[in-house]
Amino acid sequence: MEAVCHGKRWDVALAHDASGNVTGALPYLYGAKLGLRYIVQPQLTQYNGPWYKEGEETRQIGAQLRHQIDTLRLALFQQNFAPGEHPLECWMSYETRTRVTYRLEDINDTERLFEGFDRRRRQRQIRRAERTLTADFDITPEMFAHFHTDYWRTRGRKDLLNEEFMVRVIRASLQRGQGVLLGVRDGEGTLQGARFVAYDDNCAYALLSALHPNHPNGTSALLFWMILQQLSGHCRSFDFEGSMDPGIAYSYSLYGATATRYCQVVRCPNPLLRKLLKI
Repeated sequence: MEAVCHGKRWDVALAHDASGNVTGALPYLYGAKLGLRYIVQPQLTQYNGPWYKEGEETRQIGAQLRHQIDTLRLALFQQNFAPGEHPLECWMSYETRTRVTYRLEDINDTERLFEGFDRRRRQRQIRRAERTLTADFDITPEMFAHFHTDYWRTRGRKDLLNEEFMVRVIRASLQRGQGVLLGVRDGEGTLQGARFVAYDDNCAYALLSALHPNHPNGTSALLFWMILQQLSGHCRSFDFEGSMDPGIAYSYSLYGATATRYCQVVRCPNPLLRKLLKI
């Protein structure tokens, strides 16, 4: 949270048992604008819902967390609960929206994983790209951030993430041994694509990627394949981080990824703000 909320205010709601032990937590990014207080997802944070201590009564924990959130008198609350984390009854007065990401549930058997890719993705993209591109694990966070900025510039758009932010998040993940930063170069040494993935024991998350404007066909697919091989044995699942867009969803399905639902929990009691958000 410190890495993605640097320079902003963040806090955590905590639930306790009768002995004072922490039994639940809900970290959040907290801000205010024009006198309106809000909690929203931090950048590069797909999920940020509650955590419950295993074996504890989740309803009681959820009620404590919800009570602390209510005391903030927010104009807007918006959090994405991780897949499999369903809002308890205490959140039922909030609006729940079903969203979809795409996941590979088991990445540890790489041979079986590769066979699950669409044949065109295996042969026409990955195998062809392997003939001309080689992996580069020596890319620094600074190099990647600059490459990412250039990627959006060549597409005529401004990068929504500043380079300092990207460097801080990538460096924090790498220092904790919970990130993979990988690039691929052509025979002349030109960087054709790069991708950053953060992970824990349970799942990896595809957070950032960038491509050279003239990258060879299959560059992105090869990057995904190389990273999946690197992560095998370190975590169980791989989350492509989206998307509701049909074209992107189709592309991820070619890796054998399956649609996975998660809940977005929202409450916006301010009528003016509700209208502005719809606009």
